[in-house]
Amino acid sequence: MSTIRLFVLDSLARRGAMHGHQMRALADEEHVDQWTDITVGSLYGALKRLEADGLIEAVRTEREGNYPERRVLGITAAGRAALSRLHAATLSEVGLRPDPVDLAVARPQPDTLDDLPDVVAARLAALRDALDHHDQHRAQIDRYLTVAERLSVSHTTDRLRAEITFHERLLASVPEIVADERSPKDPS
Repeated sequence: MSTIRLFVLDSLARRGAMHGHQMRALADEEHVDQWTDITVGSLYGALKRLEADGLIEAVRTEREGNYPERRVLGITAAGRAALSRLHAATLSEVGLRPDPVDLAVARPQPDTLDDLPDVVAARLAALRDALDHHDQHRAQIDRYLTVAERLSVSHTTDRLRAEITFHERLLASVPEIVADERSPKDPS
């Protein structure tokens, strides 16, 4: 699912036509870069792609003072239909993307087995640091969040905690993993 497409289409449907700078200001105002995977700088590219797809269109141009003309974009009928489908699919589809670390753990390199404890410990430390940073950041932005946004931010907290729990189990299992990898395997 494309979070940025959902944000842009939903914003235009809720708030009406706006130019790119207004969209960026809205993203800043809602702090979407702090609780979604949207980067504010990626909005302009998304606007171009959505326009090329016929989901949004220029409805007028505006000029304020000495600023250059700005194209004001609105959602099209096709964009409203796409928003409806995207929203429904986003809410109904459940799935976690496979994590490449699982394959790397399942197939460790024989020549780096001695490094595995340090590598896993470093990942665990990085995750703990990420959770600390996230918690501090969450405390800073909490007053700006709606109830739903606050819940979304807590989803990231829960996911980080789950990763930490997994990595703690992984670290505890490293000696067993190394022993298993070093034991002779029956080719049959």
